[in-house]
Amino acid sequence: MSVSSIGMESTGYRVFSGGIWEERYGYARAVVAGERVIVSGCTATVDGEVRHVGDPYEQALTAIDIALEAVLMGGLTREDVVMVRYYVVEQRHFDPVGRAIHEVFCKVRPACTGVRVAGLVDPRMLVEIEIEALRT
Repeated sequence: MSVSSIGMESTGYRVFSGGIWEERYGYARAVVAGERVIVSGCTATVDGEVRHVGDPYEQALTAIDIALEAVLMGGLTREDVVMVRYYVVEQRHFDPVGRAIHEVFCKVRPACTGVRVAGLVDPRMLVEIEIEALRT
């Protein structure tokens, strides 16, 4: 999946992707707060469909693409990312998700937290990723 396939809209202080959960639960994909862009949890859901069912690595890459597009719409870049938080539903998914994070952020080296959770909103989702970026 390429970032260009994700349609995001910025209203200045909020970024919206048009995702079904944003509208249903009343939140923005990202909030721009001064020099920060705080991105809500992103999964591998594109156009209402969960992508890469059963593959935590590919789901992580898709979620990161979505999150980074929101960072870009908020006026910052991958190099400005200072925090990555990720949630996995199975212990064995830490390594594939960590590999995806490493591939995308190995030169940036943001702070990072990984947590195992009981489940996500759709059982086909294996990982959810939050990103914070800061203009330094």
